[in-house]
Amino acid sequence: MNGDTLYSIGELARRTGLTVKTIRFYSDRGIVAPTDRSPAGYRLYGIDAVARLDLVRTLRELGLDLPTIRKVVDHELSLPEVAAAHAEALTVQIRVLCLRRAVLTAVAERGSTPEETERMHQLARLSEDERSRLIGDFLDTVFGGLDAAPAFAGAMRSMTPELPDNPEAEQVQAWVELAEMSLDPGFRAVMRRMVEDQAAEQTRSDVTVPRPDIAAAVRDQVGPALTAGIAPASPQADPIVAQFTAYYAHLLGRPDDIELRRRLATRLESVNDPRRERYLQLLAVVNGWPAPESLAPVFDWSVHALRTRTQR
Repeated sequence: MNGDTLYSIGELARRTGLTVKTIRFYSDRGIVAPTDRSPAGYRLYGIDAVARLDLVRTLRELGLDLPTIRKVVDHELSLPEVAAAHAEALTVQIRVLCLRRAVLTAVAERGSTPEETERMHQLARLSEDERSRLIGDFLDTVFGGLDAAPAFAGAMRSMTPELPDNPEAEQVQAWVELAEMSLDPGFRAVMRRMVEDQAAEQTRSDVTVPRPDIAAAVRDQVGPALTAGIAPASPQADPIVAQFTAYYAHLLGRPDDIELRRRLATRLESVNDPRRERYLQLLAVVNGWPAPESLAPVFDWSVHALRTRTQR
Protein backbone atom coordinates (compact mmCIF):
# COMPACT_ATOMS: atom_id res chain seq x y z
CA MET A 1 0.00 0.00 0.00
CA ASN A 2 1.67 3.27 -1.10
CA GLY A 3 0.82 6.93 -1.04
CA ASP A 4 -0.08 7.12 -4.73
CA THR A 5 -2.63 4.34 -4.67
CA LEU A 6 -6.29 5.36 -4.82
CA TYR A 7 -9.10 3.23 -3.49
CA SER A 8 -12.74 2.90 -4.30
CA ILE A 9 -15.38 3.06 -1.57
CA GLY A 10 -15.67 -0.73 -1.67
CA GLU A 11 -11.92 -1.20 -1.18
CA LEU A 12 -11.91 1.41 1.58
CA ALA A 13 -14.78 -0.42 3.28
CA ARG A 14 -12.84 -3.70 3.25
CA ARG A 15 -9.76 -2.03 4.76
CA THR A 16 -11.59 -0.11 7.50
CA GLY A 17 -14.41 -2.50 8.35
CA LEU A 18 -16.99 0.24 7.78
CA THR A 19 -19.90 -0.19 5.42
CA VAL A 20 -19.98 1.46 2.00
CA LYS A 21 -23.07 3.35 3.08
CA THR A 22 -21.30 4.74 6.17
CA ILE A 23 -18.24 5.86 4.18
CA ARG A 24 -20.44 7.52 1.59
CA PHE A 25 -22.31 9.28 4.41
CA TYR A 26 -19.07 10.65 5.86
CA SER A 27 -17.87 11.61 2.40
CA ASP A 28 -21.08 13.51 1.62
CA ARG A 29 -20.55 15.57 4.79
CA GLY A 30 -16.97 16.42 3.90
CA ILE A 31 -15.43 14.46 6.76
CA VAL A 32 -13.58 12.12 4.39
CA ALA A 33 -13.38 13.79 1.01
CA PRO A 34 -12.44 11.83 -2.14
CA THR A 35 -9.02 12.53 -3.65
CA ASP A 36 -10.20 11.92 -7.25
CA ARG A 37 -12.84 10.20 -9.35
CA SER A 38 -12.61 7.30 -11.77
CA PRO A 39 -13.42 7.78 -15.50
CA ALA A 40 -16.86 6.41 -14.68
CA GLY A 41 -17.31 9.07 -11.96
CA TYR A 42 -16.82 6.85 -8.91
CA ARG A 43 -15.09 8.35 -5.88
CA LEU A 44 -11.50 7.44 -5.20
CA TYR A 45 -9.70 7.93 -1.90
CA GLY A 46 -6.06 8.20 -0.87
CA ILE A 47 -4.23 6.44 1.95
CA ASP A 48 -5.01 9.26 4.40
CA ALA A 49 -8.69 8.33 4.17
CA VAL A 50 -7.99 5.09 6.04
CA ALA A 51 -6.46 6.95 9.00
CA ARG A 52 -9.23 9.57 8.99
CA LEU A 53 -11.94 6.92 8.97
CA ASP A 54 -10.28 5.04 11.83
CA LEU A 55 -10.22 8.27 13.85
CA VAL A 56 -13.81 9.09 12.92
CA ARG A 57 -15.00 5.66 14.03
CA THR A 58 -13.17 5.98 17.36
CA LEU A 59 -14.59 9.45 18.04
CA ARG A 60 -18.10 8.35 17.12
CA GLU A 61 -17.84 5.40 19.50
CA LEU A 62 -16.86 7.90 22.20
CA GLY A 63 -20.02 9.86 21.47
CA LEU A 64 -18.75 12.95 19.65
CA ASP A 65 -21.10 14.59 17.17
CA LEU A 66 -20.21 14.83 13.48
CA PRO A 67 -19.64 18.64 13.33
CA THR A 68 -17.09 18.34 16.14
CA ILE A 69 -15.45 15.32 14.50
CA ARG A 70 -15.07 17.23 11.25
CA LYS A 71 -13.32 20.08 13.06
CA VAL A 72 -10.96 17.60 14.72
CA VAL A 73 -10.00 15.75 11.53
CA ASP A 74 -9.58 19.10 9.74
CA HIS A 75 -7.37 20.32 12.63
CA GLU A 76 -9.70 23.19 13.45
CA LEU A 77 -9.91 21.84 16.98
CA SER A 78 -7.22 19.98 18.89
CA LEU A 79 -8.12 16.49 19.99
CA PRO A 80 -7.04 17.07 23.64
CA GLU A 81 -9.37 20.08 23.88
CA VAL A 82 -12.25 18.13 22.42
CA ALA A 83 -11.52 15.14 24.65
CA ALA A 84 -11.48 17.32 27.78
CA ALA A 85 -14.77 18.99 26.90
CA HIS A 86 -16.38 15.69 26.02
CA ALA A 87 -15.13 14.07 29.22
CA GLU A 88 -16.77 16.87 31.22
CA ALA A 89 -20.01 16.40 29.30
CA LEU A 90 -19.90 12.67 29.99
CA THR A 91 -19.35 13.38 33.68
CA VAL A 92 -22.56 15.39 33.73
CA GLN A 93 -24.40 12.68 31.80
CA ILE A 94 -23.15 10.00 34.18
CA ARG A 95 -24.29 12.07 37.15
CA VAL A 96 -27.75 12.48 35.62
CA LEU A 97 -27.96 8.76 34.85
CA CYS A 98 -26.94 7.89 38.40
CA LEU A 99 -29.68 10.16 39.73
CA ARG A 100 -32.24 8.57 37.43
CA ARG A 101 -31.14 5.08 38.41
CA ALA A 102 -31.39 5.95 42.09
CA VAL A 103 -34.89 7.39 41.67
CA LEU A 104 -36.06 4.35 39.71
CA THR A 105 -34.55 2.02 42.31
CA ALA A 106 -36.31 3.90 45.10
CA VAL A 107 -39.60 3.82 43.18
CA ALA A 108 -39.27 0.06 42.73
CA GLU A 109 -38.45 -0.52 46.40
CA ARG A 110 -41.02 1.86 47.85
CA GLY A 111 -43.87 1.15 45.44
CA SER A 112 -44.29 4.87 44.85
CA THR A 113 -47.30 6.47 43.21
CA PRO A 114 -46.83 8.54 40.03
CA GLU A 115 -47.10 11.71 42.13
CA GLU A 116 -44.44 10.50 44.58
CA THR A 117 -42.21 9.46 41.70
CA GLU A 118 -42.42 12.92 40.16
CA ARG A 119 -41.60 14.55 43.49
CA MET A 120 -38.63 12.25 43.98
CA HIS A 121 -37.37 13.01 40.49
CA GLN A 122 -37.60 16.75 41.10
CA LEU A 123 -35.71 16.49 44.39
CA ALA A 124 -33.00 14.28 42.90
CA ARG A 125 -32.28 16.59 39.97
CA LEU A 126 -31.91 19.78 42.03
CA SER A 127 -28.70 21.69 41.41
CA GLU A 128 -26.18 22.16 44.21
CA ASP A 129 -27.43 25.72 44.80
CA GLU A 130 -31.04 24.55 44.88
CA ARG A 131 -30.20 21.80 47.36
CA SER A 132 -28.39 24.35 49.55
CA ARG A 133 -31.41 26.66 49.52
CA LEU A 134 -33.79 23.84 50.42
CA ILE A 135 -31.69 22.66 53.37
CA GLY A 136 -30.89 26.25 54.35
CA ASP A 137 -34.60 27.00 54.64
CA PHE A 138 -35.11 23.89 56.79
CA LEU A 139 -32.23 24.75 59.12
CA ASP A 140 -33.34 28.39 59.37
CA THR A 141 -36.76 27.18 60.46
CA VAL A 142 -35.22 24.91 63.09
CA PHE A 143 -32.43 27.18 64.37
CA GLY A 144 -33.56 30.67 63.32
CA GLY A 145 -32.82 33.28 66.00
CA LEU A 146 -30.69 30.81 67.95
CA ASP A 147 -27.93 30.08 65.47
CA ALA A 148 -25.67 32.84 66.83
CA ALA A 149 -24.75 30.64 69.79
CA PRO A 150 -21.61 28.59 69.02
CA ALA A 151 -23.28 25.33 70.02
CA PHE A 152 -26.18 25.84 67.62
CA ALA A 153 -23.97 27.11 64.80
CA GLY A 154 -22.00 23.89 65.08
CA ALA A 155 -25.20 21.84 65.18
CA MET A 156 -26.40 23.49 61.97
CA ARG A 157 -23.16 22.58 60.22
CA SER A 158 -23.33 19.02 61.50
CA MET A 159 -26.90 18.65 60.17
CA THR A 160 -26.10 19.90 56.67
CA PRO A 161 -26.13 17.23 53.94
CA GLU A 162 -23.55 17.57 51.16
CA LEU A 163 -24.30 15.28 48.24
CA PRO A 164 -21.01 14.52 46.42
CA ASP A 165 -20.54 15.29 42.73
CA ASN A 166 -20.63 11.60 41.83
CA PRO A 167 -22.94 10.06 44.42
CA GLU A 168 -23.68 6.41 44.85
CA ALA A 169 -27.26 5.29 44.27
CA GLU A 170 -27.85 4.88 48.02
CA GLN A 171 -26.64 8.44 48.63
CA VAL A 172 -29.14 9.80 46.12
CA GLN A 173 -31.94 7.75 47.65
CA ALA A 174 -30.97 9.00 51.11
CA TRP A 175 -30.89 12.60 49.84
CA VAL A 176 -34.38 12.32 48.36
CA GLU A 177 -35.82 10.94 51.60
CA LEU A 178 -33.94 13.52 53.67
CA ALA A 179 -35.17 16.34 51.44
CA GLU A 180 -38.75 15.08 51.76
CA MET A 181 -38.38 15.05 55.54
CA SER A 182 -36.96 18.58 55.61
CA LEU A 183 -40.03 19.83 53.74
CA ASP A 184 -42.44 18.21 56.24
CA PRO A 185 -43.98 20.93 58.47
CA GLY A 186 -44.55 18.40 61.26
CA PHE A 187 -40.91 17.36 61.33
CA ARG A 188 -39.81 20.99 61.24
CA ALA A 189 -42.01 21.73 64.24
CA VAL A 190 -40.61 18.78 66.21
CA MET A 191 -37.02 19.80 65.52
CA ARG A 192 -37.73 23.44 66.35
CA ARG A 193 -39.25 22.45 69.68
CA MET A 194 -36.20 20.36 70.56
CA VAL A 195 -33.87 23.26 69.81
CA GLU A 196 -36.00 25.73 71.77
CA ASP A 197 -36.03 23.37 74.77
CA GLN A 198 -32.25 23.07 74.62
CA ALA A 199 -31.86 26.84 74.29
CA ALA A 200 -34.12 27.39 77.30
CA GLU A 201 -32.07 24.96 79.36
CA GLN A 202 -28.85 26.76 78.48
CA THR A 203 -30.39 30.15 79.25
CA ARG A 204 -31.64 29.07 82.67
CA SER A 205 -28.43 27.30 83.62
CA ASP A 206 -26.35 29.24 86.16
CA VAL A 207 -23.06 28.32 84.48
CA THR A 208 -21.25 30.59 82.07
CA VAL A 209 -19.72 27.77 80.01
CA PRO A 210 -22.24 25.70 78.00
CA ARG A 211 -22.77 22.27 79.51
CA PRO A 212 -23.86 19.07 77.73
CA ASP A 213 -27.59 19.08 77.08
CA ILE A 214 -29.83 16.66 78.95
CA ALA A 215 -29.97 14.22 76.03
CA ALA A 216 -26.18 13.85 76.09
CA ALA A 217 -26.16 13.49 79.87
CA VAL A 218 -28.83 10.79 79.78
CA ARG A 219 -26.94 8.95 77.05
CA ASP A 220 -23.76 8.90 79.12
CA GLN A 221 -25.46 7.81 82.33
CA VAL A 222 -28.03 5.34 81.03
CA GLY A 223 -25.78 3.62 78.51
CA PRO A 224 -23.89 1.61 81.15
CA ALA A 225 -27.19 0.64 82.82
CA LEU A 226 -28.43 -0.82 79.54
CA THR A 227 -25.19 -2.71 79.07
CA ALA A 228 -25.46 -4.08 82.61
CA GLY A 229 -29.04 -5.21 81.98
CA ILE A 230 -30.59 -3.04 84.72
CA ALA A 231 -34.36 -2.79 84.29
CA PRO A 232 -35.70 0.79 84.23
CA ALA A 233 -38.38 0.04 86.87
CA SER A 234 -36.05 -1.81 89.23
CA PRO A 235 -34.63 -0.40 92.47
CA GLN A 236 -31.16 -0.70 90.96
CA ALA A 237 -32.17 2.03 88.50
CA ASP A 238 -33.00 4.55 91.26
CA PRO A 239 -29.51 6.09 91.61
CA ILE A 240 -29.13 6.33 87.83
CA VAL A 241 -32.45 8.16 87.49
CA ALA A 242 -31.56 10.41 90.42
CA GLN A 243 -28.28 11.29 88.75
CA PHE A 244 -29.71 12.53 85.47
CA THR A 245 -32.77 14.18 87.04
CA ALA A 246 -30.46 16.11 89.38
CA TYR A 247 -28.47 17.23 86.36
CA TYR A 248 -31.67 18.39 84.64
CA ALA A 249 -32.80 20.22 87.78
CA HIS A 250 -29.47 22.03 87.85
CA LEU A 251 -29.81 23.01 84.19
CA LEU A 252 -33.23 24.55 84.84
CA GLY A 253 -32.50 25.90 88.31
CA ARG A 254 -35.50 24.04 89.69
CA PRO A 255 -36.00 21.42 92.42
CA ASP A 256 -35.83 17.77 91.46
CA ASP A 257 -39.49 16.97 92.12
CA ILE A 258 -42.21 14.96 90.42
CA GLU A 259 -43.17 17.81 88.09
CA LEU A 260 -39.61 18.19 86.87
CA ARG A 261 -39.39 14.47 86.22
CA ARG A 262 -42.59 14.52 84.21
CA ARG A 263 -41.27 17.44 82.24
CA LEU A 264 -38.05 15.56 81.60
CA ALA A 265 -39.97 12.49 80.41
CA THR A 266 -41.82 14.65 77.89
CA ARG A 267 -38.55 16.24 76.81
CA LEU A 268 -36.91 12.88 76.21
CA GLU A 269 -39.95 11.59 74.33
CA SER A 270 -39.55 14.55 72.00
CA VAL A 271 -35.84 13.87 71.50
CA ASN A 272 -36.70 10.22 70.88
CA ASP A 273 -38.90 11.06 67.88
CA PRO A 274 -37.94 8.41 65.29
CA ARG A 275 -37.88 11.04 62.55
CA ARG A 276 -34.93 12.77 64.21
CA GLU A 277 -32.93 9.56 64.29
CA ARG A 278 -33.92 8.79 60.70
CA TYR A 279 -32.68 12.22 59.58
CA LEU A 280 -29.31 11.57 61.22
CA GLN A 281 -29.08 8.14 59.60
CA LEU A 282 -29.83 9.58 56.16
CA LEU A 283 -27.41 12.44 56.76
CA ALA A 284 -24.63 9.95 57.44
CA VAL A 285 -25.34 8.11 54.20
CA VAL A 286 -25.41 11.30 52.10
CA ASN A 287 -22.20 12.64 53.63
CA GLY A 288 -20.40 9.31 53.65
CA TRP A 289 -20.09 9.26 57.44
CA PRO A 290 -20.19 6.16 59.69
CA ALA A 291 -23.71 5.17 60.66
CA PRO A 292 -24.69 6.86 63.95
CA GLU A 293 -25.45 4.75 66.98
CA SER A 294 -29.14 4.49 67.75
CA LEU A 295 -30.05 6.22 71.01
CA ALA A 296 -33.64 5.00 70.97
CA PRO A 297 -32.94 2.24 73.57
CA VAL A 298 -31.38 4.81 75.91
CA PHE A 299 -34.30 7.19 75.65
CA ASP A 300 -36.89 4.39 75.86
CA TRP A 301 -35.24 3.19 79.08
CA SER A 302 -35.13 6.71 80.52
CA VAL A 303 -38.74 7.56 79.72
CA HIS A 304 -39.94 4.24 81.13
CA ALA A 305 -37.91 4.82 84.29
CA LEU A 306 -39.32 8.33 84.73
CA ARG A 307 -42.93 7.41 84.00
CA THR A 308 -42.74 4.54 86.46
CA ARG A 309 -41.55 6.88 89.20
CA THR A 310 -44.02 9.70 88.53
CA GLN A 311 -47.24 7.70 88.51
CA ARG A 312 -49.69 8.60 91.24
